[in-house]
Amino acid sequence: MTTPRTRLHGAKAIVTGGVGGIGAAIVRRLLEEGADVIVLDLHTDAAATRAASIGAAYLPVDLADPAQTRSVVQAAIEALGGVDLLVNAAGVFRALALLDINDAEWDRVLNINARATLTTMQAVAPSMMAQDHGRIVNLASMAAKSGGAMEAHYAASKSAVVALTRAAAIEWGPRGVTVNAICPGYVLTEMGAGTRTEEQIAQWTQRSPLGRLGEPDDVAGLVAYLATDGGYITGQALNVTGGMVMH
Repeated sequence: MTTPRTRLHGAKAIVTGGVGGIGAAIVRRLLEEGADVIVLDLHTDAAATRAASIGAAYLPVDLADPAQTRSVVQAAIEALGGVDLLVNAAGVFRALALLDINDAEWDRVLNINARATLTTMQAVAPSMMAQDHGRIVNLASMAAKSGGAMEAHYAASKSAVVALTRAAAIEWGPRGVTVNAICPGYVLTEMGAGTRTEEQIAQWTQRSPLGRLGEPDDVAGLVAYLATDGGYITGQALNVTGGMVMH
């Protein structure tokens, strides 16, 4: 029998946005279970330090630049000697009223959250299909299903992630590649902490039948399952919302 610490032994994984919050929890979980992981994130000294502290290799990338993204993903595949798992955990969020969303703000959110997801999937798919096996997990959001005031462009970007996931699952499934999205509820990470007051946090907590907010490890556990035992699951947008959303 395999153990949770060995079931990903030798698996080659690429994780975007893996230096903080949910992404870092995913990277830690994959490493604990034996995977070789390369993190793709923005070029900062802090990102390099955090990746090293987790124990992952790190390649800097600006995911808003499609050409650079393709090049860096290819470099990661070459460094790993292949790719078995891609996790798209990178994302940006800013609370903004619908009437205040200008072209630049729309493009920033859609380019990082949606277009970069398409670009990285396109970059790994040929390698995965060549070996007739691969797992892709895209982080969407509860907002993809419920929408929400002050986050229209974010919700739109995450809805696009769900649509991309379903299309890829249909097209690449015959070649052994599963593609799924995870829709986290409110998880208090660095990105979210600065956008909610204590009163808002209490309100969100009350919305969950479990009476608590999500934790990064709640999402990381599902990623690990999809990467291993979830081989007959594809094209899904799976909620990790503590019951805040049930569809």
